[in-house]
Amino acid sequence: MKQTIIITGGAGFIGSHVVRLFVIKYPDYSIVNLDDLTYAGNLENLRDIESSPNYVFEKVNILDQAGLKRVFAQYNPTGVIHLAAESHVDRSIHSPLDFVYTNVIGTVNLLNAAKEAWQGQYRGKRFYHVSTDEVYGALGETGFFTEETRYDPHSPYSASKASSDHFVRAYGDTYGLPQVISNCSNNYGPNHFPEKLIPLFINNIIQKKPLPVYGDGLYTRDWLFVKDHATAIDLVYHKGENHSTYNIGGFNEWKNIDLVKLLCSLMDKKLNNAPGTSDQLITYIKDRPGHDRRYAIDASKINKELGWKPSVSFEEGLQLTIDWYFDNQEWLKHVTSGEYLKYYETQYQS
Repeated sequence: MKQTIIITGGAGFIGSHVVRLFVIKYPDYSIVNLDDLTYAGNLENLRDIESSPNYVFEKVNILDQAGLKRVFAQYNPTGVIHLAAESHVDRSIHSPLDFVYTNVIGTVNLLNAAKEAWQGQYRGKRFYHVSTDEVYGALGETGFFTEETRYDPHSPYSASKASSDHFVRAYGDTYGLPQVISNCSNNYGPNHFPEKLIPLFINNIIQKKPLPVYGDGLYTRDWLFVKDHATAIDLVYHKGENHSTYNIGGFNEWKNIDLVKLLCSLMDKKLNNAPGTSDQLITYIKDRPGHDRRYAIDASKINKELGWKPSVSFEEGLQLTIDWYFDNQEWLKHVTSGEYLKYYETQYQS
């Protein structure tokens, strides 16, 4: 079946990988990339597919109800994959209302736009909401998040994502909107905006800047290669059961300090440094408020029902990520300098 899919946040880190996968894998589909190009949205991420006949970009903020109504009327989508979100925990601590507006109200605006456009004709339609494992709160030293784990968000970011999850399910229950949700662990890989740990530290090591590690460095996260996440999103969108939730994780727990030391070792080899050179940049800093100690996802449901599993080990994925940043230093330079913001103006407004 030919489809027209609106992918929100498609110029962002995860979104750009999803857009590329769908544009290339499904040439009969029409893919509408809807993104407002805030600081983390970068159309340079999609240079290789921007001229594809089945791809179009729409610069629209999900807070713009009229803009959403226009896009839904113009393209008559059969599906929505919703990735647009404010996602940085530190930013949410300093400016929680930005997260309420984008993650909660923006999601409700999208739900309303889909509901009004589809008018109860839901056959062949799907609203797919991409969320985070942080809605579940924190784990002790043992155990895993499952799809049945009770929500217990601890930061403004995770609280806003938990709220958006609840609204998506409520629209499914109240209006019959065909929806599916996935909750993923920490993503890493190419095109990641360098405010998150791995790209920040790659850039800092290149620049010989300090590597700031929160608290004692023993916080534990499950890491997921972004291209594996995009593959999982493809499977959930096409084969997932309506009104279901799927946890997507890398089966790959690392304590922050161990991850940083592995990254330092790989970067020293890449830079031909003496072993231990980059370790000297590690700097312990004051802990973050409300810092969850451990996240870990049980991804057995998506494995058993849809046959998904990660394609690379963490060491392989991390090496691929490092190689990508070295091969794309112009991209990194544009992102860190703000030059990437001009790409939309030159490509789409000239």
